[in-house]
Amino acid sequence: MRTLSDTITRLAALRAAGGVSGNVESAGRLSLLSDFGANPGALRGYLHIPASLGKNAPLVVVLHGCTQTAGGYDIGSGWSDMADRHGFAVLFPEQQRQNNPNLCFNWFSREDNRRDGGEALSIRQMVAAVVGRHSIDPARVFVTGLSAGGAMTSVMLATYPDVFAGGAIIAGLPYGCANTVPQAFDRMRGHGMPRASDLAALVRGASAHNGTWPSVSIWHGTADATVSLSNAQAIVDQWRALHGVSAAPTRTETVNGHPRRVWSDAAGHDVIEEFTIAGMGHGTPLDTLGDDGCGTSGPYMLEANISSTLLICQFWSLAPTASEATGSAMPVRESIMEAPSPKSQISLPTFQHRSAHRVREVHANGGSVRKVIEDALRAAGLMR
Repeated sequence: MRTLSDTITRLAALRAAGGVSGNVESAGRLSLLSDFGANPGALRGYLHIPASLGKNAPLVVVLHGCTQTAGGYDIGSGWSDMADRHGFAVLFPEQQRQNNPNLCFNWFSREDNRRDGGEALSIRQMVAAVVGRHSIDPARVFVTGLSAGGAMTSVMLATYPDVFAGGAIIAGLPYGCANTVPQAFDRMRGHGMPRASDLAALVRGASAHNGTWPSVSIWHGTADATVSLSNAQAIVDQWRALHGVSAAPTRTETVNGHPRRVWSDAAGHDVIEEFTIAGMGHGTPLDTLGDDGCGTSGPYMLEANISSTLLICQFWSLAPTASEATGSAMPVRESIMEAPSPKSQISLPTFQHRSAHRVREVHANGGSVRKVIEDALRAAGLMR
């Protein structure tokens, strides 16, 4: 059990962090998706269809983080740009303030994190509508998201494993680890996580699926003070058991200075990958200045000399790897390395920007304990 002072400090930091927004009110180049179903989660949907989209094209579902919108996350992450380059459609579900005041997907809510209900069903209905209207290959539907969107990605992979071929979870949490606000805060800090076997059982119990499980790409910064790095290992453990792979990775390597671990199944297919981004705080890792870079840096969209958007596309075979493009071996330094251990104490949120890595310390304001807690819960999206 956390002390009251620890909880108040954490809540106040989240309240202050809520004022730094990656939100862009305009939908940008996205078009509104209408008439996609009953929409029990009361979400909004946006879509980008490249002009050159062919038949049986893939679809990527992208889930924004707290304080963000679909259009803002698209500008930051560059998913529409990547879709234009490689010929796939992109769907952006968007949270509404009447559902969550901080625009977080409600990944911790029993109403919204189960199959055939709430926000999860709304996203599933959007996928069905896009697949039917745009000749999408139903075997190549993928989902990714940041933070609360990353946790909601875990929800979609667990509740609809028959729909998604793969997912990419950025600074997120494993499925089913929290169903209450106090649990959500504890899991974000890395406390009280269920055992690996229990985490896998949560996914198995989320649907009647008995087929092939989706592949999973996991991304997390070592300096993430909002969602503990230990959540990345918990996600690995959750899906490693489902794919039946060993605890030790099949191979380890370094990509642009960042460690990558890969687990392959008995057939030699890469089913899980984990990128640990050295020194990065809470956000989506970008390489906007590289030859194949995309996106725009800003709050929670962090320059890290590695493009998660591009590499996720490559993991899903939506974009050619460097070796495939040039016909030569990709210069990746093989090494055996251990992921940095998560911090035992959570520091206040850090925000990194393109020009430099800056740290801003956020301190709790004075006031009553109840008001501080309630204000912080609302700002963090954990209280309606």
